[in-house]
Amino acid sequence: MTSKHFVSAATIVLNELNEILLIKGPDRGWEMPGGVVEEGESLKNAAIRETKEESGIEIEVTKFCGIFQNVPQSICNTLFLGRPVGGELTTSPESLEVGFFPLEVALEMVTWGNFRQRIEFCLNEELHPFYVEFQL
Repeated sequence: MTSKHFVSAATIVLNELNEILLIKGPDRGWEMPGGVVEEGESLKNAAIRETKEESGIEIEVTKFCGIFQNVPQSICNTLFLGRPVGGELTTSPESLEVGFFPLEVALEMVTWGNFRQRIEFCLNEELHPFYVEFQL
């Protein structure tokens, strides 16, 4: 039996005002930038690439935070913290809107699945590194 596993990388990007970068995707609404790691690509480089593709913002990854594993769907979501180092906010086919938002506002905007929890875990350094296994 062969099975397919997906690995994704997402980044919680905080600017100098402690605002968080969010993208509004066509399916899940507001979320942190991220996506599937390509073959031969490192987790860190995937996080950097996905952020640039989805938001126009170039980032520096500052910390690995942890993993959320969706067991039934065979998805491992790796999560990083980062900071902007260049680029300009730009939409893409994967992001209808992009922007930096105050943390309290951003957490209210993110409503898909456990994405809010992922952000909260990344922002709480006492939890690092974390491993969260969940069943949907």
